[in-house]
Amino acid sequence: MLRTLAVSGYRSLRDLVVPLGELTVVTGANGSGKSNLYRALRLLAAASRGDVVGALAREGGLPSVLWAGPEDGGSQGTVRRRPIAVQLGYSSDELGYLIDLGIPQSDQRSLFARDPEIKREQVFAGPLAKPATLLIDRTRQSTRVRDDAWTVLAQRLAPYESIVTDLADGDTAPELLSLRRTMTAWRFYDHFRVDSDAPARLPQIGTRSHTLGHDGANLAATWATIVEAGHGDALDRAVDDAFPGSRVRITANEGPLRLEIEQPGLLRPLDAAELSDGTLRYLLLCAALLPARPAPLLVLNEPEASLHPSLLEPLAALVRAASERTQVIAVSHADAFVAALPSSARVELRRVEAETMVVGQGMLDVPAWNWGSR
Repeated sequence: MLRTLAVSGYRSLRDLVVPLGELTVVTGANGSGKSNLYRALRLLAAASRGDVVGALAREGGLPSVLWAGPEDGGSQGTVRRRPIAVQLGYSSDELGYLIDLGIPQSDQRSLFARDPEIKREQVFAGPLAKPATLLIDRTRQSTRVRDDAWTVLAQRLAPYESIVTDLADGDTAPELLSLRRTMTAWRFYDHFRVDSDAPARLPQIGTRSHTLGHDGANLAATWATIVEAGHGDALDRAVDDAFPGSRVRITANEGPLRLEIEQPGLLRPLDAAELSDGTLRYLLLCAALLPARPAPLLVLNEPEASLHPSLLEPLAALVRAASERTQVIAVSHADAFVAALPSSARVELRRVEAETMVVGQGMLDVPAWNWGSR
């Protein structure tokens, strides 16, 4: 389980360290930095796919995402003395990882001269990166791996290559494979499509699906997989909690799978194409939160979007149930939804002079974290 998420130099997150639990609800006013924290976590996950440089480029490049305020916060500008960088990292019960991205030093005539460079990466054990806990340490092109002693690898990494995906398998410790598998399995869900042409509304060729796709296209197959894995009762309770007396069933007429919902007072079940936007979105959230094979981390961005207020308490119950099987981070500004979740799980953000901070987090409350130096 992730214990700490750390972000430095990214948009409004000048230097933020957030404690995480089995369930973490990130809340705060509009503009407080909730979306920036969500984006930072997605950017961190992109490292497991070897796409962190590309993900930054799609956000407009490093200049577009850098903290634009004074180096040490406050309202007065100062001359920068430290390297300009976006730094992302996390610690968990087992392994931690951090990455430091900075200004490129490549030939400025190159068409890719604006691509950020990976300056440092570290994999460590326990809650904090320090000399005694480091397992893999990369500085620019050079990487060393600790076994009984440090070994400098012969392989040299390009500025756009990550240790997570680009080190030769024979050169790396098994911890790196474990880290890669874990981060690749993280799931992010952000505003499912529910318009008339949404993939979730259409019959789909169904194969066993242990997790819901990001576009919801395999909703029927995921639902059927959950039922066949023996977890259908949890789905039934979640549906009945939101729509009393209703029940979802999956049908297959010699081909594509269809999702239908039986509701009291109707003479026939409604097909997914006939459901209201809010009903379909809720069913998508059910499949995302109660999969047959839980992901190590599930992150929801504003799951309350398009839901009727009457569905916010059932949604909160669904999130609580999911957090018993997997770690859940939910980003929300819906008061009724947040209030229905444990207060101990809340992390409230606010903006202070353009910088995002955790409400009530004093100097002694900040989780231990060490970025080290280049």
